[in-house]
Amino acid sequence: MDREQTWQLIAEQRLRLADLLEALSDDEWQRPSLCTGWRVRDVAAHVALAPQGPSPWSMVAAGVRARGSFNRLNDNLTFAHAARPTHQLVDELRRYATSRSLPAVTNERNIAFDILVHGQDIAVPLGRDHPMPLDGAMAGASRVWSMGWPFWARRRLRGVTLAATDTGWTVGQGPEVRGPIRALLLLVTGRGTAAVPELAGPGIACLPAYAAPRRLDESAT
Repeated sequence: MDREQTWQLIAEQRLRLADLLEALSDDEWQRPSLCTGWRVRDVAAHVALAPQGPSPWSMVAAGVRARGSFNRLNDNLTFAHAARPTHQLVDELRRYATSRSLPAVTNERNIAFDILVHGQDIAVPLGRDHPMPLDGAMAGASRVWSMGWPFWARRRLRGVTLAATDTGWTVGQGPEVRGPIRALLLLVTGRGTAAVPELAGPGIACLPAYAAPRRLDESAT
């Protein structure tokens, strides 16, 4: 995907996530997501905050308050934004759907797979259907595979081949783990508990201890 296609994907996914969130009950907004320690409303706030992030000076101040921990900084900003009414978070996703503003330390390729995976972080535990576009999922999986921190996918999944059954995407070397590209994107971003039910192949037995769900901290890369 080129840059323009990536931004188009981001806009479409923000609008689709807004539609999903608008249909949730008050109880569903409070339920745990696939992200450790984050509720559905926290994930929604994180995605809504991306195009309207704080200024560099505000980030420095927030970093000091977080005592230099990026995870703590991410939590602090997210939880503060999540205190807003749910209808406001939905409105923000729609209002900023086409915004190309970025946090100072990331790029559109990271934002694209961020929203794809976070959509699943919300939908999967709620049993909601939230389809993922194949081209976006493939671009996201390739991006994550090429990265080091925070996922270290090539290192964690060393010794297996990942092969998508609905696209031509394949990476790695060793016994095969195969399944839809959506599930493989969840796997490479550490969401093994959600991904494995959709995967098959002899490589499943070779997977390391990957299953603990995690947040997407790629916005710092």
